[in-house]
Amino acid sequence: MGLGTRELMAKRAAEEISNGNIVNLGIGIPTLVSDFIRSDIHVFLHSENGFLGIGPKPATSKEDKNLINAGGFPCTTVKGASYFDSAESFAIIRSGKLDITILGALEVDEKGNLANWIVPGKRVPGMGGGMDLAEKAKKVVVVTTHTNKNGSPKIKKICSLPLTAQTCVGLIITELAVIEVTEEGLILKEIFGGTTVDEVISRTEASLIVSKNLRVINYE
Repeated sequence: MGLGTRELMAKRAAEEISNGNIVNLGIGIPTLVSDFIRSDIHVFLHSENGFLGIGPKPATSKEDKNLINAGGFPCTTVKGASYFDSAESFAIIRSGKLDITILGALEVDEKGNLANWIVPGKRVPGMGGGMDLAEKAKKVVVVTTHTNKNGSPKIKKICSLPLTAQTCVGLIITELAVIEVTEEGLILKEIFGGTTVDEVISRTEASLIVSKNLRVINYE
């Protein structure tokens, strides 16, 4: 059985992780990234609720009720993992110790501005750690569907929703494409197999610069 759309996006995001990185995975699709990190790469996954060293998701019936990630889902830890309180966890984030954070998004615009925490009129518990992560991680990768359920683009000229952070996003990964945020504009670097450049452009509000070395992603 082939990978689903969410898994394909997570697998591509895992390619951004290098040996020795300290990485934070946001809620939603980003949590799947841990399942696709290469076995020869040693990384420590950080969780805002207070530990460093998230492992693979536990097998069914093997969950530890006292061990959950920041999204509230059961997880495991790897050898060498450490535990600490939330204050120290956010000190790690705010001091710039994270190499990468992989986050979901409601909107991203051509300047790399990120909106991922509230839709006006909807009730939410709060921004959580999103602002700190987006502002302070050395690299911010966004993983999101290319459009909303009604077909409206999520990659916009200017974000219309309240921002989480400004000019923070470096790379956008959707089910259609991989887009890099640069000073020159948004560069369409890769498309997934079965997708065309024209389709990506038609479903993106912001202007795209098509890379001369466009990669077509075809995972076996």
